[in-house]
Amino acid sequence: MNGERDKLRRAFLAKHQLQDAQILPLCPDASFRRYLRLRRNGDTAMLMDAPPPAENAGAFVSVTRHLERLGVRAPAIYASDLDRGFLLLEDLGDRTFSRLLAGGGDETALYRQAVSLLGRIRQHPEVAGIDLPPYDLQTALAEASLLLDWYLPARLQRPVAAGARDTFRRIMEKMLAELPALAPTLVLRDYHVDNLMQVGQAGDSCAVLDYQDALIGSPAYDLASLLEDARRDIAPALRAQMSGLYRAQNSELAWPDLHRHYIVWATQRHCKVAGIFVRLWLRDGKDGYLRHLPRVMNLLQRHLHEAPLEPLRRWFAGHFGELGHTPFKAAPARLLRHCKAT
Repeated sequence: MNGERDKLRRAFLAKHQLQDAQILPLCPDASFRRYLRLRRNGDTAMLMDAPPPAENAGAFVSVTRHLERLGVRAPAIYASDLDRGFLLLEDLGDRTFSRLLAGGGDETALYRQAVSLLGRIRQHPEVAGIDLPPYDLQTALAEASLLLDWYLPARLQRPVAAGARDTFRRIMEKMLAELPALAPTLVLRDYHVDNLMQVGQAGDSCAVLDYQDALIGSPAYDLASLLEDARRDIAPALRAQMSGLYRAQNSELAWPDLHRHYIVWATQRHCKVAGIFVRLWLRDGKDGYLRHLPRVMNLLQRHLHEAPLEPLRRWFAGHFGELGHTPFKAAPARLLRHCKAT
């Protein structure tokens, strides 16, 4: 399969007269996509290798065009072969927010830039003017159930019983269905410092990456994705400050309604992410995400003390007990047998 993929890649590069470019693979992410930096005569570009049907390069193109209409900086698309899943993209460099933070960058200034951009996106009158699926109840439940499919079976070394699964889904469904009505917006779904970049000569422009799975949904989701980052700790004071900034930018939204959306969608996301990280380990052999599980489970546990999540807190207490993550106690092959291998 890799050999055939390499042949297709070489043909794509040759078609665009890049067969002699130096190819520098970037570190893989949690998806099936690969990114390759192309260097020739002092110029660079990025090749996205997004093999179908696992990846949808067409969705990336569609959302990129929409972001451009909204005035949001995203990689320019130079060429594409959507049938084979190749995109030739602008190389925006290496100044991701995560790298800037690791290098001692101003955390408050970077998060303020990220929140300001998020508020500007939501305030655009055409923000939802794109043909994307809604972030509906069934999608949200399927994602939250990844906790039951992967994380809990690996932790318990047994599948989650059918009755417990049904109760979990009923609780989550009720929490989501009872959320106050808020005008839907574009949800990029992985809006965090790994997918934000500083670009421009002054470094004062923020570009977005990794948005091909965008949906139309809650205005609180991407804020929760940013401020409840599975990959890095964020001080409560900074989280409160940035939440206040987003609230000020969206003053037409009632704060109790937005806050309720925030805690419910953050909880849904933590359930999803815990399941995905275990699936990446057991199914795909990517164990680097396991180090983030203590943070994810601590973030989840923190929200369970909020009043709207009391039924879910009782479910965890009755069926699972302590949420704080501990290392898995069996070999991956053994744990995989208890999980939903999809």
